[in-house]
Amino acid sequence: MRLCKLTRAGFITGALAFAALTQAAEDAPHSMSGCLRQASAAGSYELTDLGAADGPKSVAIAASSVDLAGHVGHKVELTGTTVAAADAATHTMTISAMKHLAATCP
Repeated sequence: MRLCKLTRAGFITGALAFAALTQAAEDAPHSMSGCLRQASAAGSYELTDLGAADGPKSVAIAASSVDLAGHVGHKVELTGTTVAAADAATHTMTISAMKHLAATCP
């Protein structure tokens, strides 16, 4: 009985540690490059043409501390963190930095 309780406690501790590591990885800043586009909602943006064979095809921008308006239609590198979105299939980020790569998109 005591071994069963210890095993259960070890399993729960391991599961919680895994969940914390997974959340930390999602919260870590990362960069993605592509073409900055105006999204369908006014004042919202998305990153398209990411050029990756695997992974997301576009990135929805939830919020940005950088003024993106002047870079629509440009190739940029956006850095930020992943945030939860209403649509789990959509990669959504909060942007903290931007690097201009080219004045045009492919």
